[in-house]
Amino acid sequence: MDVWRKYNGAILPTLPPHIEVKSSCDEIQKIIKYKSAFFARWTSNFDSENITEFWFIINDSQLDIDSYSANTRSKIRRGLKKIDVKIITKNEILINGFDVYKASFDRYKSFTQPDSKDVFQSEITKLDGVREFWGIYLKGSDKLIGYSQNKISHNCCEYDEIRFHPDFLKLYSSYVLFYEMNQFYLNEKNFKYVNDGARSISHNTNIQQFLIEKFKFRKAYCKLHVINLRGLSLVIKLLYPFKSIIQRVNLNLFLKLSVILEQEKIVRSFEKR
Repeated sequence: MDVWRKYNGAILPTLPPHIEVKSSCDEIQKIIKYKSAFFARWTSNFDSENITEFWFIINDSQLDIDSYSANTRSKIRRGLKKIDVKIITKNEILINGFDVYKASFDRYKSFTQPDSKDVFQSEITKLDGVREFWGIYLKGSDKLIGYSQNKISHNCCEYDEIRFHPDFLKLYSSYVLFYEMNQFYLNEKNFKYVNDGARSISHNTNIQQFLIEKFKFRKAYCKLHVINLRGLSLVIKLLYPFKSIIQRVNLNLFLKLSVILEQEKIVRSFEKR
């Protein structure tokens, strides 16, 4: 299995974050060039006791419904009356997932725009590794209102991509999905942990704080490593002093530069230690 994958112009590990990257810097630089990427990003010292500027959001505790707050329990139970959540096939996402995917972009501001339906279906088809798909439905119907693409590896589960149709969040679809998936992977499967991904740099999202506050996820701190394409390193060095100005410009190119410069800020935070 290829231990690196290209995603949004970056090279990222395919292995879960508790597995250390073994590739040398020279090997990574060659992979960046071969895959026509802008940079490679990976982490080390997963779940460090030291608080850092980079983290993954994980849950490694077996919890039942009574472990949550009264407010969360109420929303889970109310959601379960109107929502069904179940494991589905990849084909179901291919056929019915695009409308949910496209609508989900209305929830946050980002330079990232939804792909076309053809690209969406192509990306789903190409997904590698062991994958499980969960669908959210209005109870008693076949209307898909949300889904999760989960990657299973080394006795843990990454909630790789989750999409909610915003029109149905008021039915507590998010509460039901996370409750059911956590029950399945942590309580029934006894996985090491579930992982909702790393700190988001590209757009503002409340999902990580939601998981911490409502479902007892926590930050697993780690060290961020980045190797940039050689030409990009020079651009970053020249533009970094102007980071605060660039971040105020609401144009697509400047939004992308803002992400790269914010990433550089995080990397530099480790140099001060």
